[in-house]
Amino acid sequence: MTGGVPTRLAESFARLIRSDGPMPVARFMGESNARYYAARDPLGAAGDFVTAPDISQMFGEMIGLWLADLWVRAGRPGDAVYAELGPGRGTLARDALRVMRGQGLEPQVHLVEGSPALRRVQTAALPGAQFHDDLAGLPVDRPLLLVANEFLDALPVRQLVRTEAGWRERMVALVGEDAAEGFVFTAGTQPMDATVPEAWRDAAPGTLVETCPGAAAALAELARRLTAQGGATLFIDYGHLAPRAGSTLQAVRAHEKLDPLALPGEADITAHVDFAILAEIAKEAGVPWIAGTTQGAWLTALGIEARAQALSAKAPERAAEIVAAHRRLVHGDEMGELFKVFALSGGGWPPGAGFARPA
Repeated sequence: MTGGVPTRLAESFARLIRSDGPMPVARFMGESNARYYAARDPLGAAGDFVTAPDISQMFGEMIGLWLADLWVRAGRPGDAVYAELGPGRGTLARDALRVMRGQGLEPQVHLVEGSPALRRVQTAALPGAQFHDDLAGLPVDRPLLLVANEFLDALPVRQLVRTEAGWRERMVALVGEDAAEGFVFTAGTQPMDATVPEAWRDAAPGTLVETCPGAAAALAELARRLTAQGGATLFIDYGHLAPRAGSTLQAVRAHEKLDPLALPGEADITAHVDFAILAEIAKEAGVPWIAGTTQGAWLTALGIEARAQALSAKAPERAAEIVAAHRRLVHGDEMGELFKVFALSGGGWPPGAGFARPA
């Protein structure tokens, strides 16, 4: 439950709830994030959160190395394109493309970005990049080398809770009559049993599961594209590789976590990515190679430690900073275990490096 002095955006959410009744969590999250990202560049120390590309150039370099290696083993097709979903400030793409160029790969750059504020930043970082509103705008006749770092986590999740009367959708309601008294979670009234994944249908009352229709649709579309066009996709996000129950909804503002209902439209609301269900979708679509692992294991397998040592030797005055960045990216107590790497390849392209076993 939340409460306090309401903001203008909180009041607008309160009006919607007064007019239409309790709002599904998915709608609350989707509308909140749409307003949040449209109005600001949230990245970096001056923003609300920091992502891996901002921590060190090594992160983007390892991704560029992974893509270039795949491209070489696929026979160096001259028409492959680099695409990125939610490319932030363009930092990851800039670092990855620098490494790819060193291996002879100079692809066209296609960015899927809906935020006008971030498009302006990306244009400055990546001159010549082509922008698209969604996946449908990406080229359909060339191999795709697609990257999505911390993209899926911001897509709206539907939360389903098992009550004594059966499965219901979790909703957001007003505590009182206006936003000053805050928002609260509540169970909806409509039966939702048919929408619950089969594995959870008979779970005990109180069980909560999350599904993400947007992530499922994106994965299905990319699986179809890879089969038809060739190429590979790399998702990096916090999430889980095995099925799990429970709410993972969270919000962050000014680098601090807060109640996800506290400041709609003014905080970044995310949820953990269910890579287990995405792997099932890819398998059903006939994708020949699917793999998943932790970020720390993947970066280590690609040689990030050697890269950190090389950078430290080249700039000894920055050695402590580089060591700290390396630890933050790979250590289990930092991003190394929480963040997962999930990859697909198809259309005759080979498996990617850095994975011990398929997903």
